Amino acid sequence: MSADCIHVPRLAPAAMADDALPAPDSPVEERLLFLQENMVSFTTQFSMPIVEVSLVLSKYIRILLESLETAASRNDEELPARLTETWEVDVEGEAPGIDSFPLETLLGSLDEDRMDILDTLIRTILNETRLPFAPALTLLREWESMVRVQLTNASGPGQLFSPIELPEGF
Repeated sequence: MSADCIHVPRLAPAAMADDALPAPDSPVEERLLFLQENMVSFTTQFSMPIVEVSLVLSKYIRILLESLETAASRNDEELPARLTETWEVDVEGEAPGIDSFPLETLLGSLDEDRMDILDTLIRTILNETRLPFAPALTLLREWESMVRVQLTNASGPGQLFSPIELPEGF
């Protein structure tokens, strides 16, 4: 195996139902569930830190939103706020200011290979299943909301690298 090759362990069998992506003509719910299960499986198996999940989610939310906004503009339509805006989150207390975290140190501590694998997983499922952008964006907004609560509750930079905590049955 070459040094620039990344070995990606097989995801849990429950997440890779029949070892195949759902067909583009399968129900949207089935394709969304496949994306959800694989994201949950990967982030859990690799104990992905909150900050890394957040960065990957942010990228795809931006990409999907820009595409939907372009299509809506072309058709003289308006997207619902539930898609275009971050969801409100309930948090206790006041979040520490970003200036209290050493950003250079944080960015240097990111595992880019792990983030690339999650990125590839999301991109591949979106592209290969031809998942419609609006439901995909809604799913990613749900993840974003959960991650934002965990980021807000971080009292210091080290907690940003705590593994994401997924609710039972998420």
